[in-house]
Amino acid sequence: MAANWDEKFFESTRGQVVALLRRSERTVEELARALGLTDNGVRVHLAVLERDGIVRQRGSVRRSSGGGKPAYVYELTQKAEDLFPKAYEPTLRRLLDVLSERLGPEESEALLRSVGRRLAEEHPMPADGADGTHARLEAAVEVLNELGGLAELEERDGALVIRGYSCPLAGVTPDHPEVCRMAQTLITELAGVPVYERCDRGERPRCCFEVALSDGTEQK
Repeated sequence: MAANWDEKFFESTRGQVVALLRRSERTVEELARALGLTDNGVRVHLAVLERDGIVRQRGSVRRSSGGGKPAYVYELTQKAEDLFPKAYEPTLRRLLDVLSERLGPEESEALLRSVGRRLAEEHPMPADGADGTHARLEAAVEVLNELGGLAELEERDGALVIRGYSCPLAGVTPDHPEVCRMAQTLITELAGVPVYERCDRGERPRCCFEVALSDGTEQK
């Protein structure tokens, strides 16, 4: 299954099934009638979509139009909804523009750092063990990835670096570096150690956070 929907997918029969189910839950008979297919033809497509985690069968049933045996209802899963394009980027960019204009750069960054702290509160960290800091950093990386990133914790010559290979907010970071500081605060709160933001906000933005040494000095 593709990482997201595209026009070609929605031109296919399975794409039409997804589009219909996004409007409302439907039975096999209702889908078949809307698509001009047989019931068995629809079941073949539903089986593939169920296998891919896109469609699920609900426990509730609905009587068929002829008053016969009950018919199962199908609906989209949350995974399917997550694959639809969302207009977050332009909306977020305008929001950040307004915040910066009304509050100024320093206040705007302070506000976003508060957002980072609030996000950290929503993700409990593992209890400290023999390798507590490293475990918490790994958990922080998982949180970044849950938020749409692609990050890894790297260790080179005794230095720890969280390096991102896909920034979920790449569309706004070039004009609003304060967003990177929000992520910096998030990681610091989650890991319990200071990190230094070293993100690349060029043509292909990538996250980079250097972990502070135990004595509070910056890694080189």
